[in-house]
Amino acid sequence: MNVLVTGACGYKGTKLIPKLLAAGHKIKALDLQWFGNFLGEHENLQVIKQDVRNTHEIDLGGVDAIVHLASIANDPCGDLNPKLTWEVSALSTMQLADKAKRHGIKHFIYASSGSVYGVKDEAQVTEDLSLEPISEYNKTKMVAERVILSYQNAMTVQIVRPATVCGLSDRMRLDVSVNMLTMQALKNGKITVFGGKQTRPNIHIDDITDLYVFLLDNPQVQGVYNAGFENISILDIANMVTNRIDAEVITTPSNDPRSYRINSDKLLATGFKPQKNVQCAIDEIVAAYNAGALKDEPHFHNLNWMQGNNLA
Repeated sequence: MNVLVTGACGYKGTKLIPKLLAAGHKIKALDLQWFGNFLGEHENLQVIKQDVRNTHEIDLGGVDAIVHLASIANDPCGDLNPKLTWEVSALSTMQLADKAKRHGIKHFIYASSGSVYGVKDEAQVTEDLSLEPISEYNKTKMVAERVILSYQNAMTVQIVRPATVCGLSDRMRLDVSVNMLTMQALKNGKITVFGGKQTRPNIHIDDITDLYVFLLDNPQVQGVYNAGFENISILDIANMVTNRIDAEVITTPSNDPRSYRINSDKLLATGFKPQKNVQCAIDEIVAAYNAGALKDEPHFHNLNWMQGNNLA
């Protein structure tokens, strides 16, 4: 299958592309490469440095399926420049979906976010609950979902609402909870937790990228799916890290209200099974750091990198 992957050089894309290639797919990997390009060369891989906002320039010739990962990722980055966030995460998604339909592409996978539900009191946040996003990032994801679903009679539409992703990637992110707390412990011997009671759903990067491969292989699995298998408080994540690394946990007050929990029973019912968990992510990060294969690089922190390089 010929697959266009947008946001292909990002945290998830860099992990996904080798899996798609190993499965025999031919890949067009589109990314503006703000944070670099960590993809290795392959005869079935074409890396295209291109802005997803310039939808008219995206070549869909020969493309069978689209995996749309491109967005301004996470709440702080989305709030940095709301106009840019809406252009990248919503408008370009609308335009790409419309172009896909007009080109007869029959398979569209969209990476939304488990945070579209907003702050919920329910212990089990399932796909049928209302969406009440509280940030620019969440709002653009909700709007993009609605647009893409309007094309479900013309193509296979699969929307994934992932939990916070954790674990190793060559284009690492050290600004997401598990990865960040683990790196703090490794570098500083202490972890700073703001609040700590906030709950975060989590998914290992191998599981979320395996899920995209699974969806490509199973077009009959259509609709919207949560993807997160461990709802854990920030403080509990910190304690998991200190069980592996000798580090002190320092808690400070926080006015951050964001607590997200998601239930993924609907996804599990399709036959998809996760293989890893948060503890695996912590162990893998520790091993890579101790082996010298992982360092705390500036471009592994999205917000600081975007601010420092005037990218927003």
